Amino acid sequence: MILEKINKPNDIKQLSPIEYNQLADEIRGFLIEKISKTGGHLASNLGVVELTMALHLAFNLPQDKLIWDVGHQSYTHKILTGRKNQFDQLRKFGGMSGFPKRNESHFDAFDTGHSSTSISAGLGLVKARDLKNEHYNVVSVIGDGALTGGMAYEALNNASSLKTNFIIVLNDNTMSIAKNVGGVPHMLSNIRSSDSYYDLKENVTNTLYKLPGGDHIVERIKKTKSNLKQIILPGQMFECMGISYLGPVNGHDIEKLIKVFHVAKRINGAVIIHVVTHKGHGYKPAERNPAKFHGIGPFDIVTGKELKSSDKPTYSDVFSEKICQLAKKDKSIVAVTAAMPDGTGLNKFSKWFPDRFFDVGIAEEHAVTFSAGMAAGGLKPVFAVYSSFLQRAYDQILHDVCIQHLHVVFAIDRAGLVGSDGETHQGIFDLSFLTSIPNMTVMAPKNGSELSAMLEFALLNFNSPVAIRYPRGQAYDGLEEHNAPIRYGKAEMIIEESDIAFVAAGNMLITAQAVREKLKEKGYNITIVNERFIKPVDTDMLDRLSESHRLIVTMEENVLSGGFGEAVCQYYDDTCNDIDVLNIALPDDYVEHGNVDILRRESGVDRDSIIAKVLNRWANVLNKDKRNE
Repeated sequence: MILEKINKPNDIKQLSPIEYNQLADEIRGFLIEKISKTGGHLASNLGVVELTMALHLAFNLPQDKLIWDVGHQSYTHKILTGRKNQFDQLRKFGGMSGFPKRNESHFDAFDTGHSSTSISAGLGLVKARDLKNEHYNVVSVIGDGALTGGMAYEALNNASSLKTNFIIVLNDNTMSIAKNVGGVPHMLSNIRSSDSYYDLKENVTNTLYKLPGGDHIVERIKKTKSNLKQIILPGQMFECMGISYLGPVNGHDIEKLIKVFHVAKRINGAVIIHVVTHKGHGYKPAERNPAKFHGIGPFDIVTGKELKSSDKPTYSDVFSEKICQLAKKDKSIVAVTAAMPDGTGLNKFSKWFPDRFFDVGIAEEHAVTFSAGMAAGGLKPVFAVYSSFLQRAYDQILHDVCIQHLHVVFAIDRAGLVGSDGETHQGIFDLSFLTSIPNMTVMAPKNGSELSAMLEFALLNFNSPVAIRYPRGQAYDGLEEHNAPIRYGKAEMIIEESDIAFVAAGNMLITAQAVREKLKEKGYNITIVNERFIKPVDTDMLDRLSESHRLIVTMEENVLSGGFGEAVCQYYDDTCNDIDVLNIALPDDYVEHGNVDILRRESGVDRDSIIAKVLNRWANVLNKDKRNE
């Protein structure tokens, strides 16, 4: 086993070229075996094994800086940098992250997790290198999907004026960018990717400049070359921006990749290397269905079937069924996704209503303003998006949707703690940034049925910006007997007693019930309220609770700062009500990767942590009562 020789950084450089392909096969087998047990991003990583090996062979890491866009495809990079033995704990609490992290290894030059950031970060490193008069290569690896993000083009525009080397590897796994066909592009690719081409180009240019009128000849050649390229050369878009282009190159041919990387090092300025790979390469189930194996839980290696713990519908499934049901009756309903039709549950909608389905690519900012435009034109757009990705479009929500009071529905999936993808993917800030925006209404359902009811209310009984946030995973099917119609800005009383009131948002209602059951055993009287509307807060309910309770406990799976609990405190302060309020929320910090139950415990929002906090505060309330007697 050649992989057994890879135990520390740069061990790969001790191998002979004849061992490269076998190592690639062994790495694929290793990844399939490990991810089948832990889950993770498989298809993307299988597609970049040779590319990653070639990068490590051609460059001097960590002196040279390697940045992975999104970073989910960095598993082979982790294997080659001494982290092979950590894969049993991949994405587990306290274990290795599924993304590059600077605090995990100095071979990880920049933390990533969201899309389209690598070119900007790489350009920043280039500028730092040049200003400090240091000498190293900077390589940003970006996928064709990530290149649909506008931030990538902003960075390319900025990089076009560079006079020093900056290497951008475009990993085209044929998911977004069309293949170049024909013999001429292939021929030009081979010519342009060779050292001899650049030697000849440099020598001819220098000789012509020495001749009388040579500068005019050079300019004429450049114009002719440009016109020819517009007709037959792939990568012309980049060349027009002033960025050199090499490729396309077979991303599974290590020797060719190494060769083109050495050529790229010689170019003064930014250079794009177009590498063609195949997502899921080497594992038939992933090759047949790369979207399914993009991010997958534990699975059976032989069949490729995911080992699901339950067949119960997820919140995404509930959303999918309801929006299709509503769209059958209302032709003004349209759906928008930012390259996540499967994850957000819009795949079915896309098949049933293809003319009313819009996948805009990894472009959340555009998606929001695009939705605003459709709303201004009389349609009812639903933008289905993960909570952590909606962060990228804050200005568009504020400026393009809410100022104009446009009827855009935000279906916010993966709200709250999502688990193994870590800091960059936890959906724990949406309540804070959404409730800060005027004209925005925010709802959170207690179960799957309430999600359906809220979506219907948002589309059929509303005419303003509205967001519905719901968690990842199985839709809760409890409390079905509590199904009062949705009324704007009104909470739902679940259990009414006295003394202590739990006012819970969304899935925290499940935790509130568990806490109540334990405290009831100790003789405490506890009310439970389902705060359906995070904004506006039901102030009538808060007034009612303050009349018969001495402690209000708010519960939310969002950071405390700017969240629902703070809004409750603000209301009581504004009305000069001195009732005690305990806010249960996530701390002012980023939450790492791991099992959600562990993360809740570590963050202090699990059942036992809440019980301890409630009992401690209740004791303070009683002591205050004694002092006031």
